[in-house]
Formats: sequence, structure tokens, C-alpha cells
Amino acid sequence: MSTPEIAPRRRFLAENPSVLWFLGCLALFTLGVTVLSEGFGLALISTSMVKILGMTLCLCLIAVAMDVVWGYCGILSLGHFAFFGLGGYAIGMWLMYARTQGIVVESLSATPIPPTDIEIEKAIASQIFGVVGSNELPWLWGFAHSLTLQLMMVVLVPGLLALVFGWLAFRSRVTGVYLSILTQAMTLALSLYLFQNDTGLRGNNGLSGLQNIPGLDHVPQSALSLWFFWASALALGLGYLVFAWLVSGKFGSVIRAIRDNEARVRFLGYDVESYKLMIFTLTAVVSAIAGALYYPQAGIINPAEIAPIASIYLAVWVAIGGRGRLYGAVIGAAVVSLASSWFTGGGAPNINLGFYTINWTDWWLVLLGLGFVAVTLFFPRGIGGLFDMIVRKP
Repeated sequence: MSTPEIAPRRRFLAENPSVLWFLGCLALFTLGVTVLSEGFGLALISTSMVKILGMTLCLCLIAVAMDVVWGYCGILSLGHFAFFGLGGYAIGMWLMYARTQGIVVESLSATPIPPTDIEIEKAIASQIFGVVGSNELPWLWGFAHSLTLQLMMVVLVPGLLALVFGWLAFRSRVTGVYLSILTQAMTLALSLYLFQNDTGLRGNNGLSGLQNIPGLDHVPQSALSLWFFWASALALGLGYLVFAWLVSGKFGSVIRAIRDNEARVRFLGYDVESYKLMIFTLTAVVSAIAGALYYPQAGIINPAEIAPIASIYLAVWVAIGGRGRLYGAVIGAAVVSLASSWFTGGGAPNINLGFYTINWTDWWLVLLGLGFVAVTLFFPRGIGGLFDMIVRKP
């Protein structure tokens, strides 16, 4: 009875050795960073660098989701970073509320008369929203007191938005560049909405102090950064495994056929809209989970993170890494993210030409654009495609 259940798993891994290679490399990378980190004791890798690496893993996860929806299903979504940001906002609300609650309760505990629950709630609201001129807790924060409920919001809010948007768009059979414009318009509308002070999410100020985990004040940042790094690595590994399994079977063949010739797949009797809606919603949820892990490591989130340009960068990462290859998306996101941190963080030395000094902080986006053009012209299959050529070369 057990043999038929085990056989498909063995067949999947046998037909996709790259999955085992990826998971093995990810495990070795995680182990290496752990041993060399400050939290472990050797302190050869700083806490800030561990955070950067953890955030990079989160970006790799959303890049894999983007590759599935674009590289495999052919939907060029310019709005998936919006789901990433919504996941960050959902967990950020609990982090900010719980941390502020602890501070308020501690400060009011010294008063002669114990404060009521209403007084505590008003004090929390004043602390959080005083920066936007309000002392009332918005209805959006109705679940912010509960970690369990906010974790549910991480999945439900982006998933519901993707489900409704996708159902309306795919039912109307909007495809190609028009669909890309629609996803970008959705992202822009959401970003502009969040910039307003009366949205209940502090407008342009965003949510800050997210690196301070409530109840873990006694734990140093060196240890917390390592915990989040492990969680990010685990999420990337599981996400990669699930998506690799999803695109390797019949389902993967159907969505690739939709990418190549949607009309023919519909003529064969497949419900194209349902396949596209499932992929769009699933990748949106995974993107939100990546955001929920990313922003506690970044420490802050604001509406600029959801701007359309972020989703365009995401598409560039996937294109550079190699569209239609899950490991290519990981390579593209990792290379661009780490290069961005190096060039914009002062790691790259400025170049003095005599008549002009090249400051990489100002020129990084130009360099990224030139790199994208170069990859498109000379390596149309991206870095992942180049890797394929090297491996398969006799």
C-alpha cells in the first residue's frame, strides 16, 4: 500500500535533481552563515550582514513566486510586490501594537490608580498615531492585539485581493501588456492610498521599530537576526520545493502551455481562467509570507515599498537570473540584492576620473539598467541559462 505513495516522490526527485542540489546548497549556506555569525559566537559575519542575507533570502522567495507566475504561466505581473508589502504591514501592525502596549502598560503601572483597558487602548493609539495627528485606533487595527489573527491576515488579505483582482481580470480575458498595466495600476492605487494619513497605517511614516520583537527584549539582536535568517531559509526551501513540484507535473505542463498558446489550451477544454487564478493567488500568498519575514529584519515599512517601481525591479531580477528556471530567479534576486547592498551601502569605492568622480550610490541604477540590457542582448536566458550551458557542455 505504501509503495504507490512513495514512488511519485522518488520519481519527482529523480526527474528534478536540481531541486536536491538547490536544497543542499541552501542548507550548507545556512549552516555556514550560522557558524560564522555573531549570534553563534565566531563573529566573522556581523549582525547587520546576517540581516542583509536573511532579507536576501526573502527576496529570493518572492522572485521564485514571480518566476512561476511569469516565467511558467506567462502572466507578467507588475503588482506582486504589493502583496509582499501587505504581508509586511500585516505582521508589522502586531509588532508595533504589542511593543507599544508593553511600553504603555509599564509607564502606567506606576500611577496610584490602575488604568482601565480603555485608557490603555487610548494611550496606545496616541503613541502610534500621534505622528499623524490622531489619538484613535483605526478599525484596521482591530486584530492587532493578536499575533494569531495577524498571521492569518498575512495570508488572507493579500490572498483575497489577488483572488478578487485575478477573477475580474481573467474572467474578462485581459492578457498581455494590458494585464501588466492593470496590475501596475492596482499597485499604484494601493501605494497612493497608503500614503494618506487617514488610512490607519500612519501614511508616509509607515510602521517602524519592527526589529524589536515583543516579549524578546532580553534576546540580543545578534540572536534574533539569526532566528529570522533560519526562518527565511526554511521558507525559501519549502517554497522552492512546493513550486518545483507544482511545475514538474501535469499542472506545470498546462500552465506552460497557457504561456505558449492560451487559445489552443482553451480549445482543448481546459479551464484556463481557473489555472491562471490559482497561480496568481498562490504566488501572491507566498509573496506576502516573504514580506512578513522581510520587514521585521528591515525594521521599517512604508508605502514607498509598494510603489510600482519595486515590482518592476522584481521582474528585472527574474529576467537577469533566467525566466522559467526557479533557480535562475534565486540567482537573479540574490545577485542584484547583494550587489545593491554593496554599491549603495558604501562597499564599492568611488572612482575618481579627474574631471568627475563616480559615486556608486548615484550610479547603481544606471549600472543595473546596463546589466539588464547586456543580459537581454547576450544571454537572453539569463544567468541561469548560462549556467545550463556550462553544466551541459561536454
